[in-house]
Amino acid sequence: MMINSAIPPGLILIVGAMFLPSLVGNARKTAMLLIPVLTMYMIWAVPDGVQLTVPFLDYTLEPLEGDKLSRLFATIFTLMAFVGGIFALNQKSQIELISAYAYAGGAVGVAMAGDLVTVFIFWEFMAVASTLVIWSARTKESYGASMRYAIVHLFGGVILMIGVIGQVYHSGSVEFTAMRADSWWTWMLLAGFLINAGAPPFSSWLPDAYPSASWSGSVFLSAFTTKTAVYVLIRSFPGEQVLIYVGLYMVFYGIIYALLENDMRRILAYSIINQVGFMVTGIGIGTELALNGASAHAFAHIIYKALLLMSAGAVMYEINKRKCTDLGGLYKAMPLTMVCGTIGALAISGFPLTSGFTTKTMIASAAAVEHIDYAWFLLEAASAGVFLHAGIKFPWFVFFQRAPGYVEREFGAKPKDPPFNMKLAMVIFAALCIGLGLYPEPLYALLPYSVDFEPYKPAKVVHMLELLLFSGFAFFVLLKMMKRTLTITLDFDWFYRKFFNLLHEEFVIKHGGVAFNAFKSACVHRVNHLIKYVFKHHGPQGVLARTWPTGSMVLWVAILLGLYLIVYYI
Repeated sequence: MMINSAIPPGLILIVGAMFLPSLVGNARKTAMLLIPVLTMYMIWAVPDGVQLTVPFLDYTLEPLEGDKLSRLFATIFTLMAFVGGIFALNQKSQIELISAYAYAGGAVGVAMAGDLVTVFIFWEFMAVASTLVIWSARTKESYGASMRYAIVHLFGGVILMIGVIGQVYHSGSVEFTAMRADSWWTWMLLAGFLINAGAPPFSSWLPDAYPSASWSGSVFLSAFTTKTAVYVLIRSFPGEQVLIYVGLYMVFYGIIYALLENDMRRILAYSIINQVGFMVTGIGIGTELALNGASAHAFAHIIYKALLLMSAGAVMYEINKRKCTDLGGLYKAMPLTMVCGTIGALAISGFPLTSGFTTKTMIASAAAVEHIDYAWFLLEAASAGVFLHAGIKFPWFVFFQRAPGYVEREFGAKPKDPPFNMKLAMVIFAALCIGLGLYPEPLYALLPYSVDFEPYKPAKVVHMLELLLFSGFAFFVLLKMMKRTLTITLDFDWFYRKFFNLLHEEFVIKHGGVAFNAFKSACVHRVNHLIKYVFKHHGPQGVLARTWPTGSMVLWVAILLGLYLIVYYI
């Protein structure tokens, strides 16, 4: 047993978040930037191997363990906290800022954990913190969404806890390492992880909850929960074939619902599921190239998805509109926001010279190398679908589609690019999207396995351009069909938002009320009967309360003494 001076870097973000309310003005803004910087320093100060052990019951916990995979994810989580903090400097909600930084700290804690118990503790901490991020928007919509979000994630936490207990009991170890889904407890672990990844049938929690947060809250939400799930899946279930099918389902589920959506932030929320599907598919393939691709794509995805949500958040910050039917013509009023949003849209589509191209193509190439033809074909088709819903649809309906000045004429708003700190955050992530597209080697150097992959082979570039150009052509040919209307898309969340509510009203309240009243009446009758019985024997006139004559007492003492002597000598 060893307890050394090492500190899990995630705790720095968590503890630092607790001190933010005590600061005001520039002091708080400075702390919001310094806390992630200090965390990043601590992450890179952690060498490979276990650095902290703590005794727990008959086991030894390892709250801090370093390797290339953990540093990769901890680095991008902390970078997200830093740039997200820059974007949120104008956010007045103290609860959101505290929760967002604590949420990031929980994600870093999971990434640096070496045992299942520590993973579970930080995992549940993230669930609570992210719920508060949603709730802190202080609207009726955000309150309902946060409650539904909490129910889903606490349910997932229960499943995960069952898996952790079963795995620890049967293996005799709390080590967090690769395993196979070959027992009920490992299946419970896998299911608990997949719920946070947005896998079916619980995918709808994500587009239900994330768009309900504030203009800055959704930026933080996009980064941590699903990508932490990707990290633990890479760590624990690499090569689990069922993940290929789950991932492919997620890929097309996200595309279809994003194409149907009218709310710009719900479009981006569905595209999170779509992109995580690429990563889950890569984890299911399980080769070094596929796992490198899943890791690199998670890194790039956090950047370009945050950039897209920042551009959407900037629009909300200026005009408080979310629906595509209310937007358009903003490219002149918000030129920088439009440029950054378009860069994010190209990156998510895997356009050459952007980060999405240098990471996503690794997963498809891994499927081709392993001759998993159906996976390769579907991933390539999905790349065209991503360009449809996120690469073209989002910037087209938000920034173009109408003549400049439409929003001002229609709603009286005067949109402009957001404050400097929000523009700076968008520019940083836009530059990273282009930088990692032009020069991906620094990212490749961080990946868990050595990289022997050349993204810019002429055949790959031409193939991707053909896919994207055909997809863009199809979008404008079918533009009349693509135009959004004021519609509502039904998802799996209908069951727990409407169907289960109907069951509650019809059976629990109506029919269940009759049964409950009968049960209550029976209980009251039994209690009254018990009171009468006790009063009969212990009341003022009860048998056990009356005064007995002295002679009777002497007689009973003699009888009991005689019985005792008989029993004793027998």
